[in-house]
Amino acid sequence: MRRWLEVYTRYDWSLLLAATALSAIGLLAIYGINISQSTSLFQFNKQLIGLLVGEAIALSLALVDYRRLRTLAIPIFAAGTAMLVAVLVIGTTTRNAGRWFVVGSLSFQPVELAKIMLAIFLAWYLARYVHKRLTWIPFLGSVVALFLYMGLVLMQPDFGSAMVFVAMWGAVVLFCGLPKHAWWVLLVSLITVSTLLWFFGLRQYQKDRINAFLHPANDPYRTTYNVTQARIAIGSGGWFGKGIGEGSQARLRFLPESSTDFMFAVLGEELGFFGLLVVLGLFGFIIFRYLRIAARAEDPFAGILLVGFSAVILFHVLVNAGMNLGLLPVTGIPLPFASAAASSLISLFITVGIAESIAVQSRGSFR
Repeated sequence: MRRWLEVYTRYDWSLLLAATALSAIGLLAIYGINISQSTSLFQFNKQLIGLLVGEAIALSLALVDYRRLRTLAIPIFAAGTAMLVAVLVIGTTTRNAGRWFVVGSLSFQPVELAKIMLAIFLAWYLARYVHKRLTWIPFLGSVVALFLYMGLVLMQPDFGSAMVFVAMWGAVVLFCGLPKHAWWVLLVSLITVSTLLWFFGLRQYQKDRINAFLHPANDPYRTTYNVTQARIAIGSGGWFGKGIGEGSQARLRFLPESSTDFMFAVLGEELGFFGLLVVLGLFGFIIFRYLRIAARAEDPFAGILLVGFSAVILFHVLVNAGMNLGLLPVTGIPLPFASAAASSLISLFITVGIAESIAVQSRGSFR
């Protein structure tokens, strides 16, 4: 009991509070959408359960020494690989947005957990190089790990999550320091991989989304309809919004996927410009706390790990907001903590729990 009290007095409660606040805002918006569109609260109930499970995980992981992850990095990476292979074999494709493990009415998207697993492996693999420039061997080794996970996810197909892996990898290798002349290699690789993806990797609907983004006036498949409705929703919210559950774009079903991919637009309509500033401020605060904890930990493994987690959250926010505003092509990237995506929500709270464990352990070791 004394150890529990000692741990939780060192707990970063502000980080957990910010994550909980974002989740609560999203939960209220999901409730309003469910009530206005149907009599079923299944989506709301699933998200609420995900929040409760996530909170329990975030509180429990503080009692576990995060350094155990370092010793288990290779088994964790192998388990993530096996999981991504298994979902290709026995998983179910949902709305062309990746594969899920489905049991009855419950489903779980393993790619969300795979993001954490890859971050753990990269942190372990690159930790010894964090105070000096990477050499080519570890750099290329990290590329192989990235391509393995990215390739398996592209086969689902889930282009958005594959790009999350790339963003996370890019953040951690920049943090460690790129090898000399690596920028040229990255540029050539980017052009090569992009070309191969366009001709051999992307499905037709994914190409249609990119073409619609680049040429919105020539959109025979009306793939820009969602973006148009999202921008209308954000614009109609004004400075202070219409109130939770009062957004007409979502309530009247003008905005498809309102509780998932286009949650940013829903919040813009219901909370307004100032409400979105609060939401974005909470995201910024979470990333700040992750990086602050990393700096205080003075542990390369912890630093790289939290940089990876921060990159995942930042990329999700930028892409989700960007596609809602019509600045980026539409992808199946949820708004962290807020969108109706229980798999993502639980995985994000796992990162919060690991960050809390680092915060606790960096201020003292408990036996």
